[in-house]
Amino acid sequence: MPRLFTGLDVPDDVALDLQIMQGGVPGARWMDPSQYHLTLRFIGDIDTGLAREIAHGLDSIQVQPFLLTLKGVGLFGGNKPHSIYAGVEDNAELKRLHDLHERLCQILGLPAEPRRFVPHVTLARLKDPEPRALQRWIEVHSLYRSATFKVKRFVLFSSRPLKGGGPYGIEESYALRSPMEAYV
Repeated sequence: MPRLFTGLDVPDDVALDLQIMQGGVPGARWMDPSQYHLTLRFIGDIDTGLAREIAHGLDSIQVQPFLLTLKGVGLFGGNKPHSIYAGVEDNAELKRLHDLHERLCQILGLPAEPRRFVPHVTLARLKDPEPRALQRWIEVHSLYRSATFKVKRFVLFSSRPLKGGGPYGIEESYALRSPMEAYV
């Protein structure tokens, strides 16, 4: 069974900026820049037939290309942080794209995603991080803002069924296009 999710890949210049921020936190396992992505919808472990239906259904999603900017950094995990991430500036087009992925998955029989959509790029996984170093890293990078980039496609990714995922592979990519372009 494949483990799938949809997302956006991160342009090379933005990935380089994010890579430069790596380091200085004992207990952090930094992501390889080639694995940076922004998850739109986690699909999970599904059978091959449903995977084909989802891949086919994603081709019908019509959204115009849009601009996106990463902004700020943060932690997931509350008092026991497990991940460092770069956030995303509020973006209505990104939210719409996410909502279309969510709707498609539900139409095809998947349960609703129980977690609130918090667009982000995971930078590191944490295991017993040194609290002061982690706090300092967050303070130093809190004003991070990427170059604005154009999102021209979304991707159907696969991952290994292990905690923390990765490495991620691209199963299919889908060009963003306006509804009018779909008929040309």
